[in-house]
Amino acid sequence: MPKYEQILFNNMSKAGYTGSLKEYEAVGGYTAFKKVLKEYSSSDVIDIVKKSGLRGRGGAGFPAGLKWSFIPKDHVGPRYLCCNADESEPGTYKDRQLMEFDPHQMLEGMAICCYAIGAQTAYIYIRGEFDLGAEILENAIQEAYKAKLVGKDLFGSGFNLDIYVHRGAGAYICGEETALLESLEGKRGKPRIKPPFPAINGLYQEPTVINNVETLANVPYIINKGPEWFRTIGTEKSPGTKVFSVSGHVKKPGNYELPLGIPLREIIYDVAGGILGDKQLKAVIPGGASAPMMPPDQLDTPMDFDSVAAVGSMLGSAAITVMDEDTCIVWAAMNLMEFFYHESCGQCTPCREGSGWILQILRRIEGGEGRHSDLDQLLELCTRIGGRTVCAFGDAEIGPILSTIKHFRSEYERHIEEKGCPFHPNATLSMAH
Repeated sequence: MPKYEQILFNNMSKAGYTGSLKEYEAVGGYTAFKKVLKEYSSSDVIDIVKKSGLRGRGGAGFPAGLKWSFIPKDHVGPRYLCCNADESEPGTYKDRQLMEFDPHQMLEGMAICCYAIGAQTAYIYIRGEFDLGAEILENAIQEAYKAKLVGKDLFGSGFNLDIYVHRGAGAYICGEETALLESLEGKRGKPRIKPPFPAINGLYQEPTVINNVETLANVPYIINKGPEWFRTIGTEKSPGTKVFSVSGHVKKPGNYELPLGIPLREIIYDVAGGILGDKQLKAVIPGGASAPMMPPDQLDTPMDFDSVAAVGSMLGSAAITVMDEDTCIVWAAMNLMEFFYHESCGQCTPCREGSGWILQILRRIEGGEGRHSDLDQLLELCTRIGGRTVCAFGDAEIGPILSTIKHFRSEYERHIEEKGCPFHPNATLSMAH
């Protein structure tokens, strides 16, 4: 595999590195936090992050520094930072590795962010199933308290900071920032109507920044090495590296930290070793389950936020799922819709009911009872869902449907005409319940 510059994986790639505070400090950990407390104003830090071009690594790719700048400077009262560690997107497992193997780089990034926005309290909202990650973070926070890297009057600056771990209950919807806030407040995790946005009315109705684990982990390196250095990696509009979670029919699945803008073909064939059994590629999900599928003729797409959007998909969490020639696309779409139907919070009728209707039709087609009118019905249902829900969940769940019909319509038609799945010949009509 070719060599690529490492930022977030640099420490953990060293033999024997366990992510302890002592080891992290030995490689320069917390020097960035000490630097901002002694040398920079809060607005200086925001400007540095803005200049770096760092974009959110949780899915939307919104500029991090710009998000921080939305916090009202004249606000009287508490402000909060929420680290979104609710990694629930199918195929995504990058944040888990960052938290478990090098937790202090994320904690340092959180501390710098809190100083920049004037927050003295930060929460890590972590997916409930991440038992090990939660335990490691709790231990790392205690290490930081004992070393007076978190707590009262840090380094004599007068700045106070407390960090808490809050474990979710495993709801996919709580990865949406306002549903996360609702859950953190002890309510049912349902997205809020926006505006107002969290920067104005967030946790406990106070100004709040919500950033992803990977986003915050980049911040100490930007402070130490400068925004100009960060911009030398990646592309002009998508600087830096990205951790790509590669899975599916590849020879070497795993997390890979690569420069943004690297071609999809290079990730699959050079980094991940190519397709299992040297089979042909049929489709790729480029950014987690909610990202529209891409066909093989889009393999040379640069993997950055804007380039992937330009071909009709999205980089999202950069979870790349590879499907070979033997994959049934109808089955794959049905499998994804099973997930979305189960995870809908139920607040919006188009999403709650529409996902169930789409799933019924997909089950019918895969089970051999499909009708030619089903395809138009699926497209019609998607128009009734997209743009008609409080959060982006509705748009996310129709992405796989619209893209598979667009690129693989003939495969749907073959299921209907042959009254069954040509890839899963043992599938029965019982699937059409």
